[in-house]
Amino acid sequence: MLLIFIFLTGFGLAVSGGVSIIAYMNFLPVGVTWGDYLIFLAGRPECYFFPAGLLLMALTLWRYSSNP
Repeated sequence: MLLIFIFLTGFGLAVSGGVSIIAYMNFLPVGVTWGDYLIFLAGRPECYFFPAGLLLMALTLWRYSSNP
């Protein structure tokens, strides 16, 4: 039950971080380069939710597969 909760928490974090990353892509048509875009993302704390969520989901799946 705890693994399901951690997995769903990771999924929620990944979704919210991914939505933020996609929403910030609206800066690209204005003339922001990809390098500036990535530097901007590195400074936004909500964009760190995406890799943190992926890590939580991966660890949960790895833990579940090694201990069925």
